[in-house]
Amino acid sequence: MTTVPPASASALPAPARRRTRLTPGRALAWVSLAVMIVISVFPIFIVLKTALTTNQALFGEASTLWPAQPTLINFQRVLGLLSPEAAQAAGGSGSSISFARAMQNSAVFTFIIVIGQTFFSAMAAYAFARLKFPGRDAIFTLFLIALMIPAIVLSIPNFVTIKNLGLLNTMPGMVAPFVLMSPFAVFFLRQFFLSLPRETEEAAYLDGAGPLTIFWRITLPMSQGPLITLGILTTIGMWNEFFWPFLIARDEAAYTLPVALQVFKTQTPQGAPDWTGLMAGTFVAIIPVFLLLIVLGRRVVESLAFSGAK
Repeated sequence: MTTVPPASASALPAPARRRTRLTPGRALAWVSLAVMIVISVFPIFIVLKTALTTNQALFGEASTLWPAQPTLINFQRVLGLLSPEAAQAAGGSGSSISFARAMQNSAVFTFIIVIGQTFFSAMAAYAFARLKFPGRDAIFTLFLIALMIPAIVLSIPNFVTIKNLGLLNTMPGMVAPFVLMSPFAVFFLRQFFLSLPRETEEAAYLDGAGPLTIFWRITLPMSQGPLITLGILTTIGMWNEFFWPFLIARDEAAYTLPVALQVFKTQTPQGAPDWTGLMAGTFVAIIPVFLLLIVLGRRVVESLAFSGAK
């Protein structure tokens, strides 16, 4: 009997690579995608180009795609690295807004809300998904209705409450309406908690664990992806939040970045806005969110797609 030796790995034929045909429809889709990317990125490019242009050359180089002599002096003066005299000599409007302090306030404002809103929304979502109590479905329906109420409607009663509590111009006053939860966060996490296997929780119940132990030791560790996604989405929303901090913050020491940009725009003793400084401040405000999306953007898309499929 003749034994056939097994073929070595190197002798095996390489798997054929599947080639995708470039059909007219696919080509049109790629062209459309490229056009949308250019349309989306071009405003950010103009912001960067204006921020790198001197005030003296701003209107003379308006039709060019890149400044003839790029400079970082606009970033230096909005970050407070130049004296007021040097900033005015560089074409500044004389504004005294410190974007470095505003960035610090935005970071604290965003961090407190992200931590608080993610944690408390997870607790509420777990209660709606796993616990049984009278009126659970009715209360959750109210949460869904709250999603349809414009936030501007609640601004006046919230402002009166914060004023009566003496929290105007303070960080607690700025974070108070957002820190506990948001209807979207509760809905988003509830959809994921409903998909978790019940067998693990039932085994924990048999071992004597209570709901709080199960939530802390089982549910949260199994939900890292959606929690991170919610944290990213909340970070983007709160970093760009303008209206509420604008109502509460009265002194420069309490300004967040969006508020500082608005005040910087209005501080124009010469009458014309300081466009190069304003664009430098805007680009500084964009950088953290832009980096966050580059690093964790895929996780956000995957979790949103998963949540939408439930």
